[in-house]
Amino acid sequence: MLDDAGLHALREAARLSPDNLPLRRHLAEQLLSKGYLAEAEAEFRAALVLSPQDPDVIAGLAEAFVRQSAYGAALSALEPLLAAPGHAPRARLLAARALLGEGDVAGAARRYHDAVARDPSLADPDLAARLAPQPATPHPPQAAPSGTPHSPGADPADGAEAERSGVTFADVAGMEAVKEALRMKLLLPVQQPELFAAFGKRAGGGVLLYGPPGAGKTHLARAAAGELGAAFISVGLADILDMYIGSSERNLRATFEMARRNRPCVLFFDEVDALAARRSDMRQAHTRQLVNQFLAELDGVDENANEGVLVLAATNAPWYIDVAFRRPGRFDQMVFVPPPDAAARAAILRILCRDKPLAEMDFDAVAKVTDGFVGADLKGVVDRAVETKLHQSISAGRPLPLTTDDLLAVAQATRPTAVKEWLGTARNYVLHANDSGAWDELMPWIDGKKGGKGRW
Repeated sequence: MLDDAGLHALREAARLSPDNLPLRRHLAEQLLSKGYLAEAEAEFRAALVLSPQDPDVIAGLAEAFVRQSAYGAALSALEPLLAAPGHAPRARLLAARALLGEGDVAGAARRYHDAVARDPSLADPDLAARLAPQPATPHPPQAAPSGTPHSPGADPADGAEAERSGVTFADVAGMEAVKEALRMKLLLPVQQPELFAAFGKRAGGGVLLYGPPGAGKTHLARAAAGELGAAFISVGLADILDMYIGSSERNLRATFEMARRNRPCVLFFDEVDALAARRSDMRQAHTRQLVNQFLAELDGVDENANEGVLVLAATNAPWYIDVAFRRPGRFDQMVFVPPPDAAARAAILRILCRDKPLAEMDFDAVAKVTDGFVGADLKGVVDRAVETKLHQSISAGRPLPLTTDDLLAVAQATRPTAVKEWLGTARNYVLHANDSGAWDELMPWIDGKKGGKGRW
């Protein structure tokens, strides 16, 4: 995982001397300084076991959290430092960054100015500019239907609409195990209700898709809706989150009501970790209330409330989701959407190129040189190759077919985006936070038994 020989040596020394606190703390600080954030977090956690009250270790762990945008976890880690009299200015500065990340600008400004007053060297002009008071923007009144009480932001789920998906599982390359899991959990109970009713199973429920960015989670959700011929509602954060207290919960409730009116329906939540984060990491009551509302909607007001509503959610960070979402009847099935293997990459390339003028293509050859690429990376390769071919066609005055060499030239000059970093974070949870066995499915990818040549 690490490309630095010095870090390799430090890690080996820490392995041979696991109880050496100064060594482990130094390793964690070096990992943090070089941007290996997930590895740094794991080492700070290990150091904290050796010395639970060490302020440098606590601050280091909090900084690793902040730099990974885990602001609630950072504030929780900093609590013992902030509660102690005369705590270090660095802790105040980290708290300021975390509070700003959570949207508490006033609280962040107080922490920042307190930190700088105690240690002027901590002054950060960029952070100070973000904390400066902004001119108030009047919020224009909005008309409400006659007889309906109005509050700002009470037009819920304006951005989410029921639609019909034009793709099916035939448009999803590879991932047969994932597609089979979705068929069994979501599709077959709707398609064969009598059979499932005989075993007391209703149509409905939830599946959480997780994996590295760009691996095709959203595409799978659309394909599931298309396979079923059901309505599809894709929900983004902007459709739910609102700055006014209570409005986010109303938006969420209205979204579920829309799905119930359009059943059978696939209701898809992207980036669900932002709506279903661990309540223990949250500092503000209204954010915890949104999680409670989400859980209540998944449960339904009665046992038939969500029958025919198939809830799919996608996340790149399943470890930040509140464990209550994994109880039966909610997101009780977690499905890992892996990076595509060589055969799947070749199939993805065929789908991406099927509507373009082509010479005789060797997609398998391109797949071999794109180890570590996800679907989004492969689409980028095809798009850039097409742009180059378009320039050549303009010069030639006629359409020139895309060739294998065109794709190979772009692929060999392109680096995969996110799989390596994602698996680095996943490794820490598989090895150090898997007492429940929730991440056993990732073990073959972590130990190198899957993933092609093991370059991840």
